[in-house]
Amino acid sequence: MAIKRIWHGWTTPENAAAYENLLRAEVFPGIEAKKIPGYRGIELLRLDRDRNEDGEVEFVTIMTFDSIQNVIDFQGPDYRRCYVPDAAQKILKRWDRTSDHYEVKETRDYG
Repeated sequence: MAIKRIWHGWTTPENAAAYENLLRAEVFPGIEAKKIPGYRGIELLRLDRDRNEDGEVEFVTIMTFDSIQNVIDFQGPDYRRCYVPDAAQKILKRWDRTSDHYEVKETRDYG
């Protein structure tokens, strides 16, 4: 059984590239450097919202862990609390204060 930790953050179109670069250059390598037991990786999703009035760019991160205990090892007893480093907070417009955790029940790969 795996756990998917899902989080959302939003920024302006002007800051979107800088935020994406920060994630790739600093945030993700920093998480990997912690060598968290049971941490399997992270996915980054991006949605440009040019079709609505606020024009925000939404980012979603999906971290994969072997168990909820591994999430606690990463984030501590208040494991739902989000992990947003100071540098990211300066670029983001707003973000989820908590992450959701889903148990993976089945995976099918057709690739």
